[in-house]
Amino acid sequence: MDWDKKYGEIAESLGLDKEKDLEATKILDGLIKNRNFASIEKKLRNKNVLVLGCGPSLVEDIRKLKSARVLDSFTVVAADGAAKALLENGIVPQINVTDLDGDEKAILKANARGTITAVHAHGDNILLLKKIVPLLKNPLGTTQTVETGKIKNFGGFTDGDRCVFLAVHFGAKLVVLAGMDFGEKIGDYSGTFDYDKKIKKLKIGKGLIEELVSENKTLILNVTSRGENIKHVPRISADGLRNLIF
Repeated sequence: MDWDKKYGEIAESLGLDKEKDLEATKILDGLIKNRNFASIEKKLRNKNVLVLGCGPSLVEDIRKLKSARVLDSFTVVAADGAAKALLENGIVPQINVTDLDGDEKAILKANARGTITAVHAHGDNILLLKKIVPLLKNPLGTTQTVETGKIKNFGGFTDGDRCVFLAVHFGAKLVVLAGMDFGEKIGDYSGTFDYDKKIKKLKIGKGLIEELVSENKTLILNVTSRGENIKHVPRISADGLRNLIF
């Protein structure tokens, strides 16, 4: 995918301030020390990866996956606020991909319990970067614009689709989506948002996953209980997933 072109199209459609995105990236670069993504690559390379979004199906999906006893076979990647739902169900995600607008306490709690936190910089979260990043242990940094010394761009726009881009970039064997409804209803763990803009962003995120899947060979499946179908991403039940991986 030509990410620079795609980012330009997204910025134009949403009226994003590219200069602010770059400013946020530079600020994040100054706040973190860690530039080595080897820890994330180790969790993703040739692994089964479970990506959990913040859609309305999230809690139901977590409970079905727990019941099917498959979670131990996956690297669990939370999209921002999904970390809170996972912690509430006794699960510590290995990775949290966040722009920090989810539950702040959950982001910090997961990080303190060993979750690798990949913090995303954009023009609207500069204050959150300055507030939360200094409290995190060994955070990593991502951006949707130009990379700097410590901040990398793996593609993706919303927290959920950036999880998928990250997993594909680092060579996951299998990527399974949960809590990724992409519908008109916003999930309870989505944090603060403007409804109309959120719906537009969800459509963009869904489209990005569909385009990514069409351009690579990574097997991506969707275990989300309800919500929109994602092109090129077959649905599977939690029990069907268990039969697939065992």
